[in-house]
Amino acid sequence: MSAQPIEFVRVRFKIGLPSSNSAQSIQQSGESRVRNRVLGTYLLLAGSVIGIGLWRAKPVRGASKPPPETSPAHWSQQAAASYLDSREVWWQQWPRAQKDHGTICISCHTNVPYAMARPALRQQSSEMAAPEKIMMDSVEKRVSNWSEMIPFYSDAVHGPGKTAEAHATEAVLNAIILASYDARQGHLRPITRTAFDNAWALQEQTGERAGGWKWQDFHLGPWEAGESAYQGAALLMIEIANAPDRYAHEAAVREHTDRMRNYLRRQYATQPLMSQIYVLWASSKVHGLLTHAERKTLLQTIQSLQQTDGGWRLYAMDKKPRLDHSPEPQGSDGVATALVVLAMEESGTSHRDKTLQRGVEWLEQHQQKDGDWLATSLNKQRDPQTDVGRFMSDAATAYAVLALEKAHSSTTN
Repeated sequence: MSAQPIEFVRVRFKIGLPSSNSAQSIQQSGESRVRNRVLGTYLLLAGSVIGIGLWRAKPVRGASKPPPETSPAHWSQQAAASYLDSREVWWQQWPRAQKDHGTICISCHTNVPYAMARPALRQQSSEMAAPEKIMMDSVEKRVSNWSEMIPFYSDAVHGPGKTAEAHATEAVLNAIILASYDARQGHLRPITRTAFDNAWALQEQTGERAGGWKWQDFHLGPWEAGESAYQGAALLMIEIANAPDRYAHEAAVREHTDRMRNYLRRQYATQPLMSQIYVLWASSKVHGLLTHAERKTLLQTIQSLQQTDGGWRLYAMDKKPRLDHSPEPQGSDGVATALVVLAMEESGTSHRDKTLQRGVEWLEQHQQKDGDWLATSLNKQRDPQTDVGRFMSDAATAYAVLALEKAHSSTTN
């Protein structure tokens, strides 16, 4: 594989083989099982999305039966579910997402938001969609066999420090994914505790990053850059605060979360606005993340950046020179708008707030016919009709679902 990175959580990697014949056999067998399961998903579920029509001139295959339409009339829960399932099925068959031991790569732009949002789209059923089940089985397998798993990248192939970065990044993301599911079920499973333990073992103890983690850094925003470790820590803090069985109150856990809080506080002022918005999201759940003055200033900044159509644009929140020197996007996008709306909602902003109301209206009015919300790369011009070009729209759609479901519950309770 090429060593030239794709943006966000890395999905280009060279699959290594275990040294023993036994391990190689296990890996080959596991990969075969995953391929068979994904193929089975296509055959069983393809017919359920015919009503959605063509997905950007391609048939949507593999998405599960959409849930009943229960959301506000201005957006389609069914179409969002079909889009997200279709993207997860594509990801699971993408050669670059295949990992050792028959597992699948996870990513901040597709898998993590999917895991956080997809359960909200099956409110009347506890049964996972088929792509969800495959994703969760893969994550749980990697967590259960953590010491045997090959990191996404290696020092030898991708440069000094990449093995440690990949290992730490995956540990945090695994814990986020599993904890987000357990929070909805109301019980913290042993596998999720193991995922947390894997992450705690790699938490930085000293230096500038003390309390945080090494992170996959290929200088690609927003999820594979220097500030991405900060966002990862903030998301993990959210899931710890939401974790059932009073996990956050355990003495050993408090030692780690105290370090995290100190890290988030210490680094806050130097972070780009996008990273600060993740802390706003977490602030109502974790005492002391933001002072009153910081919260007021942050909300004023958010309000000042709201565009005339009611949305926000991500480039205004995380400015970097584009790698291809193309013009920066000027229009509102789904990632920025959904993230701002969700963070404001979660931090306790009244649903009567005009800035928030306009953001919700933008989301309601900008779902595409395919079920997604559009967003573009921070780093370069990409063809939005390609699968790689849709990565940011994957995150935008999942965050939009979370934001709109929260808005709906706020106005009906």
